[in-house]
Amino acid sequence: MELFDFYRKDRWPHVFCPGCGNGTVMNCFYRAFNDLGLPLDRTAFVGGIGCSSRIPLYINSDALHTTHGRAIAFATGLKLASPELKVVVFTGDGDLGAIGGNHFINGCRRNLDMTVICINNNIYGMTGGQASITTPHDFLSTTTPSGNKEYPFDLAEIAVAAGANYVARWTTRQVHELTKSIKTALQKKGFAFVEIVSQCPINFGRRNKMPDPTQLLDWFKESSVRRDKARTAAVDHVDLNLAGQITVGEFVDRNRESYEELIGVVKHG
Repeated sequence: MELFDFYRKDRWPHVFCPGCGNGTVMNCFYRAFNDLGLPLDRTAFVGGIGCSSRIPLYINSDALHTTHGRAIAFATGLKLASPELKVVVFTGDGDLGAIGGNHFINGCRRNLDMTVICINNNIYGMTGGQASITTPHDFLSTTTPSGNKEYPFDLAEIAVAAGANYVARWTTRQVHELTKSIKTALQKKGFAFVEIVSQCPINFGRRNKMPDPTQLLDWFKESSVRRDKARTAAVDHVDLNLAGQITVGEFVDRNRESYEELIGVVKHG
C-alpha cells in the first residue's frame, strides 16, 4: 500500500498547526500499519474531540468522529457489534483522561480488544491553550498564567493499574521506538494503549518559552527517562530527580483474556 492510498487526499490540506506532532504520529502509525499488512477495509477508526482526534478523518477507511470524551464508549459498541473488525482509537489527553476518564479506566479494566493511541500535548490545544490533566506542574497555560499548581495524571500508569494488556509511552522524538510499540499494540489482543507525548508549539510551547518545535523536541530528549531505569533507581534508593521528567518505554505486556473472550463474543485462542 502506497502512502497516498492510506490517506484521504480529498481532505487535504489538514487542519494541524505548523510544527504539530500529529504528523509524526500519523507517519509512525502508517509505517506500523503497513509493515503488518493490515487491511484498511477490515479496520475501523474512532476519534473523539480535539486536535489529535481528527486524525481518523484523514485515513482512507471507515471512521467515527464521536462526541467529546466518548471515543472508547463508541469503540466498545462497535467492537462488540462487529468483533471481526480491528478497532483503533485516536484520542488526546483531555478527550481520554479528563471528560473521558471513566471510559478510559473501565476500558482498561474490561480489557476490551482495541488499540488506543493517545496523543498527549500537555494542553488543550484546539480550544485556546487551557491547562489539561497532563499539564506539568508550574507550567503556563491560558488558565494557569502564574503556573499550574496541580500535578498531572500519569495516563500510562493509570492504564497499567486499571488492567490494560499492553501499555507504552514514547515522545515524538523517539520515532523508531514509537513505531515498534504501535506494531506491538496493533497485534495485541485486549486493550493496548500507546501514549505519545507530542509537541504543541502554538498553545503550549510559546507560553513556556519553547515556541519553536525543535525546542520542544530537545526538551523531550533531555527530559525522557526509561521506565526500567526509573524503577531500578527507586528500588536501589537512587535519587534521579524525576520531577518534571517524562518516563518512557514499555510499561506492561501481558496476556489477560480480552473482554470479548470472557463474554463469549469471540472464541479463546
